[in-house]
Amino acid sequence: MLRTTFGRALALGLIGAMVSIGIAAATPGSGAVGTILSVGTLPAGVKIHTEDLKLKTRDDVQVVTQTITIAPGGHTGWHSHPGPVFVTIASGTMTFYDADDPSCSPGTYATGATFVDRGGGHVHIARNEGSVAMVLYATYLVPVGAPIRTDAPNPGTCPF
Repeated sequence: MLRTTFGRALALGLIGAMVSIGIAAATPGSGAVGTILSVGTLPAGVKIHTEDLKLKTRDDVQVVTQTITIAPGGHTGWHSHPGPVFVTIASGTMTFYDADDPSCSPGTYATGATFVDRGGGHVHIARNEGSVAMVLYATYLVPVGAPIRTDAPNPGTCPF
């Protein structure tokens, strides 16, 4: 009985320690609020081929559209996505940093700009370094049932 109780207590303690380490390692956002607008599924076997675009799905793909508002001085926290994300800046200016850039060079996207985050575990952070709220629309293409975002620890490549 003593061994069983001790073993359970040790196991629970280790699990608790691992959870707290994982939470401490993540970099949650600050001043950022996201709202899911729609979720749908694109079936396997879709083929689109035009002069300007090629898209082919091997498996079902979940399509999630979200709006995110980031207050001045706010940020998303370091994170990644399992699939590509199409982003359009609706208002304000977004400053984007890649975790794998040792020079911490920002990419800046103003109102009306659109870009694609390649996904696939690419760690980055979006910051509002301006004086007005920044609003963006993001459309995620992810495996069905996958989260649209995975928090990541601060890579240490930027001074913030």
